[in-house]
Amino acid sequence: MTRRPGTPRLLRELNDRAALDLLLSRGPLTRAQIGEHTGLSKVTASQLLARLEERGLVEVAGEQAGGRGPNAALYAVVPSSAYVAGLEVGPDGVTAGVADITGRVVAQVTVDPNGTDAPAPLVHDAVVKACASADVAVGRLSAFVIGTPGVVDPRSGDVQFAFDLPGWHAGVLAALRSDLRAPVTLENDVNLAALAERAYGAAASAEDFALVWLDRGIGLSVMLGGRLHRGRFGGAGEIGYLPVPGAPLPVGTARRAPGAAEGVTESTSWGIPALAGGYGSLVGADAVRRLAHEHGFTEPTAVACVRAAAADESRGGPFLDELADRIAYGVTSVNIVLDPGLVVLSGRLGVAGGRPLAARIERVVGRISPTRPAVAVSEVDGPPVLRGALHAAVEQARDEVFAS
Repeated sequence: MTRRPGTPRLLRELNDRAALDLLLSRGPLTRAQIGEHTGLSKVTASQLLARLEERGLVEVAGEQAGGRGPNAALYAVVPSSAYVAGLEVGPDGVTAGVADITGRVVAQVTVDPNGTDAPAPLVHDAVVKACASADVAVGRLSAFVIGTPGVVDPRSGDVQFAFDLPGWHAGVLAALRSDLRAPVTLENDVNLAALAERAYGAAASAEDFALVWLDRGIGLSVMLGGRLHRGRFGGAGEIGYLPVPGAPLPVGTARRAPGAAEGVTESTSWGIPALAGGYGSLVGADAVRRLAHEHGFTEPTAVACVRAAAADESRGGPFLDELADRIAYGVTSVNIVLDPGLVVLSGRLGVAGGRPLAARIERVVGRISPTRPAVAVSEVDGPPVLRGALHAAVEQARDEVFAS
C-alpha cells in the first residue's frame, strides 16, 4: 500500500476535512469551539477557517454572545457549495430529489413514465423538473445516485436485470452517464433503504443489522460491520426467491428472460408482474390481502388491511399471528445464517403492521432460532429509498468537494 507522508499539506487537508465534518454534524460553531473539538490551536483554527472561507466552503452564519469583549463569529458550511440528486425508480414512475451539501432536501418531484420504459429520458426528465423546482442548474449537480429494483453488479455498477422493469438492464449505466454528463451510481433500492435506516432511522449507528422490505417487491438488505453486503454478483438480498413451506418453488423466474411466462404471475394489487413462487408469493400484497379477507378484513389493499388489524389487536390478532408466521420464515433464515442482532421492517406493508406485527415476528423467530434478534419498525421520515439515495449522493459530493 502506498502511504502519503505526513507533510504539512496533508495535515492541512486532514484538519480541513475534520472541521467541515464537525460543522456539518454540530455547527454552527465558533473558532474556539472548533479548536476545542479538534484539538487545534487558536492560530491553526483561524488559518483553517480562512482557507475554507476562501474556498467558499464556510461562511459566518451569526454571532454568539459572550461575557466580556466582542461577540464570537459562528461559522457554518455553505449549503450551496454543492448540490446532488437522488432518485427512486419504479414501474409507476421516477421520484427525484435535490439536496444541498448539508443534506437538506430542497426539491422533490415525481414523473409519470407515460408508457415509456427508456431509462435515460425518464431520469433526465425527472432531474430537470426537480432542478427547476429547486432553482438549481442541472450542471451544478455533483453526484447522482439512483435506486432501482433488481440486481446491480457490484463489479461494473450496472444493472444486471430488474424483474418488473425490463427496460433497466446492462448498458443503462453508460447511457445515464452519457446523458447526464456527470458521475452516476446505480444501487439496489432496498440497499438504499438500509442506508437511510442507518443514517436516520431505527438502525441509527448500528454496525450489523438486516432490513426486510415488504412493499411492491420483497427484498432484504444486510449491513455487516457498517458496510452493505452485496454478494459476489450483487444478488445478496433477493429474498423473494427464497424457497419456503406453503409456496411453490420460483422456477423459471431467476433471470426472467423477455417473454418468459414460467413462474411469473400478475399482481392484482400492483398491476405488474410478480413471482409465482417462493417467499415473495407468500408475503406479497396479493397473498397478504387474501389472508386478511379470510380473517374478515375487507379493506381494498393489503396495506390497509394490515394497518386496520394492527389498530385493533383484539380483532386483528389472529390475522397478525398468521402473517407473522409467514414473515418469520424469511427473517429466521437470515437470522440463522447471519445473526445480525437487529432486523428492521420497512416498506409500506412492513411499516403498516407497526409494533404489533414486529413483536409477533420477534417472538416467532426467537422460538425457532438459536438466537433472538430485536425486530423494529422503520423510523425513516419520508420515502426510505429516496432518502438513502440522497444520503449516498451527499456523501459522495462531500468527498469530492471537500478534498478538491
